[in-house]
Amino acid sequence: MKYTKNNIEKKRTELSSAKVRRHAKISLFLFKYILIISIVLIVTVLGLGAGFVRGILKTTPQISKESVHSKGYITTIYDNKGTKIKTLSNHDSNRIYIPLSKIPQNLQNAFISIEDERFYTHNGIDLYGIIRATFLGIKTQSLSQGGSTLTQQLIKNNILGIQPEKTTIERIERKIKEQSLALELEKIASKQYILEEYLNAINLGEGTLGVQTASQKYFNKNVSDLTLSECAVLASITKNPTRYNPITHPENNASRRLLVLKKMLEHHYITKEEYRKAVSDDVYQRIKKNASNPSNENKPNTYFEDALILQVVNDLKSQLGYDATKAYNAIYSGGLKIYSTQDSQIQKIANEISNNPENYPAGTKVSLTYTLSVKDINGTDVTYTENNVLNYMKKHNLGNSLIFSSSKKAKAVSKKFRKSIQRTGATILNEFISTPIQPQISITIINQSTGEVEALVGGRGAKTSNLSLNRATRTTRQPGSTFKVLSTFLPALDYSKMTLATVYDDAPYHYLDSNRPVNNYYSGYRGFSTIRDAITDSMNIVAAKTMADVTPNISYKYLKDLGFSTIVANKITSNGKTYTDINQSLSLGGLTYGVTNLELTNAFAAIANGGTYHEPSLYTKVVDQNGNILLQSDSKSQRVMKRSTAFLLTDAMEDVITKGTGTSASLASGMTAAGKSGTTTNNYDYWFSGYTPYHTASVWMGYDRNTDFDSNDLHKKIWSKIMDKISTTKNEKKISFKKPSSIVTANVCKKSGKLAIDGVCDHDPRGNMIVTEYFEKGTVPTQTCDTHVAVEICKKSDSLANKHCPEKYRKQKVYIVRQKNSPGITADTPYLLPEKYRNQVCKAHK
Repeated sequence: MKYTKNNIEKKRTELSSAKVRRHAKISLFLFKYILIISIVLIVTVLGLGAGFVRGILKTTPQISKESVHSKGYITTIYDNKGTKIKTLSNHDSNRIYIPLSKIPQNLQNAFISIEDERFYTHNGIDLYGIIRATFLGIKTQSLSQGGSTLTQQLIKNNILGIQPEKTTIERIERKIKEQSLALELEKIASKQYILEEYLNAINLGEGTLGVQTASQKYFNKNVSDLTLSECAVLASITKNPTRYNPITHPENNASRRLLVLKKMLEHHYITKEEYRKAVSDDVYQRIKKNASNPSNENKPNTYFEDALILQVVNDLKSQLGYDATKAYNAIYSGGLKIYSTQDSQIQKIANEISNNPENYPAGTKVSLTYTLSVKDINGTDVTYTENNVLNYMKKHNLGNSLIFSSSKKAKAVSKKFRKSIQRTGATILNEFISTPIQPQISITIINQSTGEVEALVGGRGAKTSNLSLNRATRTTRQPGSTFKVLSTFLPALDYSKMTLATVYDDAPYHYLDSNRPVNNYYSGYRGFSTIRDAITDSMNIVAAKTMADVTPNISYKYLKDLGFSTIVANKITSNGKTYTDINQSLSLGGLTYGVTNLELTNAFAAIANGGTYHEPSLYTKVVDQNGNILLQSDSKSQRVMKRSTAFLLTDAMEDVITKGTGTSASLASGMTAAGKSGTTTNNYDYWFSGYTPYHTASVWMGYDRNTDFDSNDLHKKIWSKIMDKISTTKNEKKISFKKPSSIVTANVCKKSGKLAIDGVCDHDPRGNMIVTEYFEKGTVPTQTCDTHVAVEICKKSDSLANKHCPEKYRKQKVYIVRQKNSPGITADTPYLLPEKYRNQVCKAHK
């Protein structure tokens, strides 16, 4: 445009025209409107943003030093020597708390170098890191580029936990909460406190929480013993615990470990020489070797550990008022230290001998345990068990027992059953099949002087799950003749003033309360027999007769004092039937429910301990994470029989092993031992319970489902092998059972139990019947034998001699007498005084 006078005038005219002025006004209006709208929008957005942030902050939890402290920690179980044998944890408690003072400086610096290099200078939020993460986020179109400080990571792990972060808004919300709480935490906690909590909370792969647990997992050592190279390995994991797992992805971890070491060098945490040494360390070979070693941590609990957990749970509930949930949480995430009574040497011996196939009858079989859950065609959930399988087998002529010659055959039958259910249109939801080896076994070993359980075996074969069937503590079986000593002869000696010399006639007999016949395991009847004989040779009729005199009520009281929790006085079942164990068959162990191996063993332990009963305990103390004692075994004890009673029973049970029904249990080591065997009706259960001066043990052998079999005394031999091995392994001194001062001896006749008559009792046609017996002071008999009688016979007339019979025809004979109308023919019958010698006098000499 040329700026001439005419052109300028022309332009002025155009600009001052009405049309131009009108457009200018419109443009100015629009500009002002848009400006106002923009300001309103900006203010609105800022207001909404502020409201959004305020809303988030309102839902942000309050923070305190205690709230960031990790809540779940590994519980450790120790044996009776203080050696760790097991750790317990759940998915969020696999950690062992360790103070910062025991965490190497190299490890602290490694995490700071790679995760939060400005940790000691920021106030919980690293602005430089946020800006860097933002630019990286824009570049990669991702908001997952880090920027979180160690403080923020601690907040995320221990306070915010798992929150949904599917959308950008949710991720922003979580970041705002993290940063807000991080600022607050830095105001109330020191850097050292935050770092300690972080290092105990961080996930380091496969659910391993905290540096102490990770150190033990990957290097089998405490964190305080880690090298620089090993510290760098752990610090490399946290960015992505799966991708940088040093066991499954060593190459990924190695590359990041190198970065960690470079960062530590850059920040002058290590020297060049330390850097070079760490870089050249073949650390992953050590990790690989350690990972290849079998670990108890991933194995199911042992039977002892199962029983221990249940006892601790029960005591937390009964003594501290915990409910079940709180008790289990304490055990699996409370960081407890449980000091058990298990003797690892003894447990190993019991495990090895009980799992040796050579110690069982030939032709070992299996039983079927089965559960099938289905949804039938009507949509109803139905569960079938092995009992349904048995009915199916009987119906289709496939057998009448759930005992099979092999696991393969058991599974084949269960497969047929499952198919039969599927043919009905049912949908299979779940199936469980187990074929435990048979016969099974249970073993309990107790230190009788303390009541501490030293070892438990709840079964043989592979244990595949926790809290599975424990035949030592949770299964009840009929105790058979082992019970005679406890139910009958103990109260007989202790309460009823009987002695080991007390005599009963082993002759045909019926229970007084049921009129059922009592049978011995042997054929025939042995006639007059002492209580010692009855214990030594396990005589049923003598036991039943003794019980009648003791009375079942007295017996029941003694058994309760011995700790038997499964016997019943008056049990009414859901079907209205009433059961009681207060009857005469208690003498032979005929019980409603049976007993557990643990309680039976502990009852014998009371005898072994001189008559003092201890409650059986599987732990000595339980300590919390802070070192406070929560539970402590106080070895509650009470005298349940006199010392003299315990000694008398022990002495008689020594005879069981040396010459009675328990000779197969004799110890090759020469250690003194006493015990009692037991076999139930139909040969379902085989027991041997006994003790040395140091340990009490019981062995049970039988099928889980009652099955007749012959143990060939192998259960007794297992007992013997275990006790012999313990004695030699422990190098135990061979000593005798201690005899109390209240014990005296006397010569008695074993056919009457009374003082022996020289020249009579020792002239029984079967041999000398005079024995030296132990007695409690005050119980020695005062009367002389009235069972043996000596008569003088005239050989010429074969009748009683009179005063005129010449000496050469006289002969003394010794016979025995029974009460009038005594039933049956016994071993004494041939030696009874003939009727003719009672009143027929010689008539040949006058």
